[in-house]
Amino acid sequence: MKVTVVGAGAVGATTADNIARAGLCQELVILDIKEGLAEGKAQDMMQTSALLGFDTRITGSTNDYSKTAGSDVVVITSGIPRKPGMTREELIGTNAGIVKGVAENILANSPNAIIIVISNPMDTMTYLALQSTGLPKNRIIGMGGALDSARFKYQLSTHLNCSPSDLNGIVIGGHGDTTMIPLIRYATWNSAPVSNFLSEEQQKQIVADTMVGGATLTKLIGTSAWYAPGAAGAALVKAILRDEKKLFSCCVLLEGEYGQKDICLGVPVVIGKNGWEKILDYSLNETEQAEFNKSADAVRAMNDVLKTL
Repeated sequence: MKVTVVGAGAVGATTADNIARAGLCQELVILDIKEGLAEGKAQDMMQTSALLGFDTRITGSTNDYSKTAGSDVVVITSGIPRKPGMTREELIGTNAGIVKGVAENILANSPNAIIIVISNPMDTMTYLALQSTGLPKNRIIGMGGALDSARFKYQLSTHLNCSPSDLNGIVIGGHGDTTMIPLIRYATWNSAPVSNFLSEEQQKQIVADTMVGGATLTKLIGTSAWYAPGAAGAALVKAILRDEKKLFSCCVLLEGEYGQKDICLGVPVVIGKNGWEKILDYSLNETEQAEFNKSADAVRAMNDVLKTL
């Protein structure tokens, strides 16, 4: 199996590191436009193999897409990161051109690849990748919901004082501070609803803190986070390469599901060897559906910016 990670910045390098450590593929390529960056990080990671015990061959490339040929999965992390005070909408102008070019170059060298999009604004970049490549919808996956759901479980675990791995919780909607929807009604602690253990006030606080999870980290460290996004990207790669049929919230094309069409948004999907394989209907209540529709409106407004570029 072969995986390519496009973008050797903090998120891309962390994604690659997680993939290598887990031994998910035989060959891993890191590509970046900055001279020597991908090559240097690839060598650095390879020098850990004797210490960590993995056998994945990691190579770096400065914008030479021929080295990515035959990739089974490609993770796109390239683009400028969000800085303090910057909205995801402000990223569109620069990152749209980058992601479109990357997707087209990847497709030319790996026509059968499944593409995972991490670049922000993620919902719009996923939609752009789908439109610009013309690939079947199941082969374009936006990572955002997987990350947001992990952040949701973190917030739940701090209030419940329990292990995050004992929790189930999912976030749907757009990957943005005002567009994501943590479905606390469905959150469980080893099958028991978390509402059994949390007050209404605590539940509201958990939802609010989850929604600003990315912005909080950006404010604290001065740029976008990378450890959790990298782990989320690697988790999706693992689910595809090992055909896990695992349930994630991911940004995918909707064609009537959840009452929306012609838009990529985060919904519960099963991930396996074919990419995303089916969408699960969580039967939203009236309030949740209204929030989902509002999220879709906000993402469409960002998608409309693509028409002006």
